[in-house]
Amino acid sequence: MFSALWKFFRSVADRDPAARSFWEIASCYPGIYALAAHRVTHWLWRWRLKWLARFMAHWARWLSGIEIHPGAVIGRRLFIDHGMGVVIGETAVIGDDVTLYHGVTLGGTSWEKGRRHPTLGDRVVVGAGAKILGPITIGADARIGSNAVVTQDIPPGATAVGIPARILDHDLRGGERAFRAYAVASSMDDPLLRALEALFLHAQETERRLDAALAQLKAAGIPLEGTEKQFRLDPEYLRKIVD
Repeated sequence: MFSALWKFFRSVADRDPAARSFWEIASCYPGIYALAAHRVTHWLWRWRLKWLARFMAHWARWLSGIEIHPGAVIGRRLFIDHGMGVVIGETAVIGDDVTLYHGVTLGGTSWEKGRRHPTLGDRVVVGAGAKILGPITIGADARIGSNAVVTQDIPPGATAVGIPARILDHDLRGGERAFRAYAVASSMDDPLLRALEALFLHAQETERRLDAALAQLKAAGIPLEGTEKQFRLDPEYLRKIVD
């Protein structure tokens, strides 16, 4: 037991540079209170004392600002940083060494019974305000950017950002797997930004070619109507060519 606690505190200290001592982690981190209460409420839930489990979970939410349903299955060394506003649904499954920041929701999208909440693999990092919805799977070592809305499976090691979430190419090509706070990095290869950049470059090249064509027409003495940006060939000149 003490060995498991030591590993847990050590893992929190590794993921939060603001943690100055193990006593500070144990006494000042709301995620610790929420997880300790969940161990009790989950045990009660499994023994079918469901009303008591929900009642205790309600008071744990009042104390910590974190709502964890007693039915959720949580692995070892989950770290909920800051914690306020985190919601973990009944059928959610969380692996080992997962990190959740404030405002994260692991929610359901159906009123049907059965599995309706996400499954998070080991070492997943979910940024502040992210919403992971439905019975989907987030692969091990994946990262979910802050405020992302995820409704589809994310492969292991990938980074997903945006609304709706899209997968960045960087990690799928074998990028760094090191822990990143809030699931962000200094450089992210966003396919949407690359597509927009390509469109801008194409527009610039088209305008350059248009200007070159206009200059050649003027040099050939072909009369044009309108402005340089909105021109058309003179209809009388076209008739002469046809005749």
